[in-house]
Amino acid sequence: MPGPEGAGSRIAWKPCEEDASAECGELPVPVDWSKPDGERFGLQLARRKATDSDARVGSMVFGPGGPGDSGVRRIVDKGNMRRFSDRLRSRFDIVSFDPRGVGISNPIRCTQDRLGSRPPTVIKSQADFDAMVKYNRDLREDCRKNTQKGLFDHVDTLSMVKDLDAIRAALGEHSLTFHGSSYGTLLGEQYAEQYPERVRALTLESVVDHSLETRGFLSTQAATLQDSFDEFVAWCGRAKKCALHGADVRALWADLLDRVERGELWDNGTALAPFDLNVMVMKLLYDPEWAKLGDLLQRLSGSGAGTERTTAAADGNPRNTAEPALGDNPFEVFCQDWALPVSNYQDYARELRRIARIAPDMKYPRALMSVSACLGAPEPDNPQHRLKVRNSRPILLTNSVHDPASGYNWATNVAEQLGNSAVLHTYRGWGHGTYSSSPCAQQVIDDYLISLKVPARGASCPAVEPTG
Repeated sequence: MPGPEGAGSRIAWKPCEEDASAECGELPVPVDWSKPDGERFGLQLARRKATDSDARVGSMVFGPGGPGDSGVRRIVDKGNMRRFSDRLRSRFDIVSFDPRGVGISNPIRCTQDRLGSRPPTVIKSQADFDAMVKYNRDLREDCRKNTQKGLFDHVDTLSMVKDLDAIRAALGEHSLTFHGSSYGTLLGEQYAEQYPERVRALTLESVVDHSLETRGFLSTQAATLQDSFDEFVAWCGRAKKCALHGADVRALWADLLDRVERGELWDNGTALAPFDLNVMVMKLLYDPEWAKLGDLLQRLSGSGAGTERTTAAADGNPRNTAEPALGDNPFEVFCQDWALPVSNYQDYARELRRIARIAPDMKYPRALMSVSACLGAPEPDNPQHRLKVRNSRPILLTNSVHDPASGYNWATNVAEQLGNSAVLHTYRGWGHGTYSSSPCAQQVIDDYLISLKVPARGASCPAVEPTG
């Protein structure tokens, strides 16, 4: 896979408008890397220079997650820079970017009204299934029409791999130092696959396994979410600060599921859908915020049925105008990276029943949105496959044992695919991510990125009980 070799284009850095202590810049890259002399767009970047110039190692590129997270915001907002230790910041220029089609890097734009009319994520009939396929098809055409420079069909991660190598070259780095988080790990994995000789250090935190077909994808996602919910239930049993301490948490949850299935569970005047309830829980398992989750379930268990639905206020956008309001749709990146076909409602319902056996409490994982949103999509340019990385420097994988989104099952599978090219370091605690969860894990990652010190195979850090 040919790509940028030398320094190529340079980035014209200037103080960011929001915070002049950070620098922002633009790197022109091809819309379609198979046509390097064709249309270009501006990839937007930000950086903060190493705080100790004498000890500077070089530039470290941070790969944002999502898909849809903004790396520019990660750097420009000082609060987000707490993601990186003072030690790491002293040794590296920390650089990140908005991936193509995301944030301010020529975002995928769609008519707001069409985005707002998405059918429910959980499909309940063949008619619903057909409606979702048609909606997805119509939305793709709408987004393609409204996205500038013809970028809509070129936002897959393999295209971003070329962007990442262009960033490396523009930074003047002979080899890449990279820290990818969550969906950003897929970018790091595929960079190592395409450019192993250009790797200095790659940290993949909360690892994405891009080898799974529909059934495997749904199964692993359901299992890891159920595991994190089980850990929350266990914590409530031992922690008096849990609002549900001493209660039968699973029985209370079963009652909430029953009510939400009947359309009788409300939150702030709005009837919740089963999928929405599961996602609310999942988000609070990320850090994890167990105390907040206990408070939420206690509050929902006391909410009454039959409340009048609140009518959403008009958004103030005039209708039937020549220029309809547009909104962003960064999730299209996922549909260009994954083929998760389901042929009809019968097969879809079969998958729902299977998930319910794997995850009896978390029956509606967010992975269902990934399947529903991509139904009817064309075959992606970057379909799933097992990784083949040869002659790379050692790659560091790091994962929590109890991660609700990028499960430990994904990390072990990717480590097996990478073989001798990678070492999996384990955080034996909870949450989506390791760097901010464990001082021990943070030190391991910093040692690797700064000094190329690779932990021993099988090494781990002990769990740190969440404060709540």
